[in-house]
Amino acid sequence: MQIFSMKKTITLVFAVALVGALSYWAYNLIQNKGTSVETSLFDFAIADTASVDKIIITDLNSNSFEIKREGNTWTDKDGGCIIQENAQNILYVIKNIEFKGYLPEKSIQQTINRMSAMAMKVDIFQNGNWSKSWYIGTASQDHYGQIMLLDSDESGKSDQPVLMKVKGLNGIIEPNFYSDPRKWRCTNIFALSVDKIKRVEINNYRDPERSFSIDKNGSSFTVMQRGKRLPTLDTIKAYRYLQGFKKVNYYLPNYVLSEKQVDSVIQSKPFGSMKLTEANGKSTFLKFFPILGEESFDGEYGEVTNMDLNNFWCLLPGKELVKCQFFVFDPLTRGDIYFPFDESKFKKPTATANP
Repeated sequence: MQIFSMKKTITLVFAVALVGALSYWAYNLIQNKGTSVETSLFDFAIADTASVDKIIITDLNSNSFEIKREGNTWTDKDGGCIIQENAQNILYVIKNIEFKGYLPEKSIQQTINRMSAMAMKVDIFQNGNWSKSWYIGTASQDHYGQIMLLDSDESGKSDQPVLMKVKGLNGIIEPNFYSDPRKWRCTNIFALSVDKIKRVEINNYRDPERSFSIDKNGSSFTVMQRGKRLPTLDTIKAYRYLQGFKKVNYYLPNYVLSEKQVDSVIQSKPFGSMKLTEANGKSTFLKFFPILGEESFDGEYGEVTNMDLNNFWCLLPGKELVKCQFFVFDPLTRGDIYFPFDESKFKKPTATANP
């Protein structure tokens, strides 16, 4: 009985030692570069996206765009304003990217060769240090994933691309990443509360009688139509007019005009302009130019025009030409909506033969 008990004790001790040895081996495996050889192929995700503070996106033509975190705000590398939603979309992908599947072995080398020449690169930094680089290739055949290859600080560069996808989403990953600065740049022109505005001046070059200005002095307002002060004024409507500058964005950057065409637009005659002076003395001056189309039709005053009636070109203070929408700017440029203007001097629409 004692011999049996001794054997049982030895067996138990051996089992405990074996478990301990296996645990120690597993711990060392985890500590050794953080992942096994297998998982290093698809360890793209970063759970703690709060530690991600810089991302560099490089496209197929070696054009790069860098964003960086400043506190809770993302900016471009020079501290310029960017669309925050775009950065948050990327962080979501970084956190929720997951393994979809392996590539057929016979296609691996061909895919590697293709990706070496046609892959987008995304460099991810955590706490100021480079952490991982993603190489983004073509979409999977079902377009529910993307062929990708990983290079990480922990495991080095993988020698095998894999299929990845974003958890909970059906679609490809690449559209979330772009290096064109126009797609990142903030579109806001004005974001001012009423107390930040001193004066607004609107010039209508097609119908000068529609030109007007509004000055704010404390809680009082002065509105001029064509240089003449309005004898009566509803201050509530004046306040409401200035509230329109709380959020004014342009529609799209210029994707269609060449530099020569932009110069031609700028040198042409604008149909209107706006000058806003803030309480701190800063001024913003905008010029409005028509967008011309190929088809002509009768305009509001009987003239033949080929002007786009929905959008127009706006010249920003930095000499950038952007596309704006009339429905956004009409409440700011048409004072007759708010103020008791003498409309008898306005140009009257002319009836035409066309219905």
